[in-house]
Amino acid sequence: MKELIEYIAKSLVDNPDQVEVAEVEGEQTAVIELKVAKEDLGKVIGRQGRTARAMRTILGAASTKAQKRTVLEIIE
Repeated sequence: MKELIEYIAKSLVDNPDQVEVAEVEGEQTAVIELKVAKEDLGKVIGRQGRTARAMRTILGAASTKAQKRTVLEIIE
């Protein structure tokens, strides 16, 4: 899951070297924390959060296949 979010985020931003993805594992839920450069934050979130919502939808579909709940957090 971490690699999927990292690939999507690096494709969207102008500074792909500043993309940081951390995964915090829990018993039933994994939290993926995405941190990008300040000027790329708007590109990752998108208009009215559409891009972020799409990333969460893709992550939800992939985590359902792996039978685990995964949450995406975008950190400023």
